[in-house]
Amino acid sequence: MLNAKQITYQGLWSNNPALVQMLGLCPLLAVSNTVTNSLVLGLVTLWVLVCSNTIISLIRHHLHDATRLPSQILVIATFVTLSDLLLQTWLFEIHQRIGLFIALIVTNCTVLGRTESYASKHPVSAAALDGLMMGLGFLLVIVSMGFIRQAIGTGQLFSQLHLLLGGTQSDWQVILPNEPFLLMILPPGAFLCLGCLIALKNWIEIQCRPLTTQPHKENHLRTSP
Repeated sequence: MLNAKQITYQGLWSNNPALVQMLGLCPLLAVSNTVTNSLVLGLVTLWVLVCSNTIISLIRHHLHDATRLPSQILVIATFVTLSDLLLQTWLFEIHQRIGLFIALIVTNCTVLGRTESYASKHPVSAAALDGLMMGLGFLLVIVSMGFIRQAIGTGQLFSQLHLLLGGTQSDWQVILPNEPFLLMILPPGAFLCLGCLIALKNWIEIQCRPLTTQPHKENHLRTSP
């Protein structure tokens, strides 16, 4: 079983659900046009992941192979429905914007994949941590995309944050000096932004990769007659 450090590293970086596994792309691409929408959907996905992983891990010894998958979907759907009802109650305007994608979390391969591949085979503490780290990895990517797309596409930031934190729009809105580039808040902009983030991650990994091949070559040359 992986330790806490390995689980954290995998969820946030090496096995990130959005940048590496490429799961849950439908809400990632559709909702990430503003920071507020991205933040809310990311937090809901994080909460559903942690709760679902925890419950599936608790009951994993009581699940039969024939009923394991339907049981997992039932658990996920329960938490998604609860999240949807809470959003309708407390954040109705935001729910009007992203409510459809909250319901689609039930079919999100990130959530179902973690409950099946990890939570159903590991103890509660490890399963909950795995859900937390995978959820945080997804949250960081979708918020980053929301930040980039809103900044470039509209020339402003946090224009809808008052719907989440209260106050008025002027309390949170930040006007940027750049000219709005409409393409970034349209569907093609979502693909461009995600592609750039994936390329950036791969570039960082290449730059940080230890150069182990050259010393071995030198050692071989020194020992050869």
